[in-house]
Amino acid sequence: MSFGQNLRMLRREMGLTQSDLGTLLGTTKQVISRYELGTRVPKITVVRGYAERLRVPLSSLLGDSETSGEEAGIPVSVPSDEPGYTLRPRLGSIACGEPILAEEHIECYDLVPEPIRCDFTLVCRGDSMTGARIYDGDIVYIRRQPQVENGQIAAVRVGDEATLKRVYTTPQGLVLQPENPAYSPMVYTKADLDDVEILGLAVGFTSPWV
Repeated sequence: MSFGQNLRMLRREMGLTQSDLGTLLGTTKQVISRYELGTRVPKITVVRGYAERLRVPLSSLLGDSETSGEEAGIPVSVPSDEPGYTLRPRLGSIACGEPILAEEHIECYDLVPEPIRCDFTLVCRGDSMTGARIYDGDIVYIRRQPQVENGQIAAVRVGDEATLKRVYTTPQGLVLQPENPAYSPMVYTKADLDDVEILGLAVGFTSPWV
């Protein structure tokens, strides 16, 4: 269930109108309506505040976002308010298709299990990594490191933009391999590598609650 569906169910269980819930959460009936319709989703820090005011576990609002990541070869986590989770900054979006500008500013914070060592998160845009079960809107955890092993999924800067692909180093240069046959590999020769940089290894991902 999505955040909006969970919020609506919780509101009805508490016998509250949208106006009542808005007052309780310090917002308006219109905002609650947009949440429940799914046309608006608050940042994770806002959701945590809502959970505290309603005295419910954070997971009861976020919903079931668990995704199996065995095929991707990287661990997957589920947002939770249980002990053992830390907040990591979300630095913007990354392309799972054509490269997209990676905006180096903190948009919000995401909950990441402490066993997963990452430095920041990014939101994936596009469908070129669906074969690895990474979809448009998924949140990927990135550990900063300048190199990865062949076949690992990484965030890679190409010029002023960034993309998420499997990385293969060859004698001729670098290949960024998508996980969707509709997309062709992105091939860079050694002469191109001055403008290509591995930002970090994808060490986990999760689907959002939207």
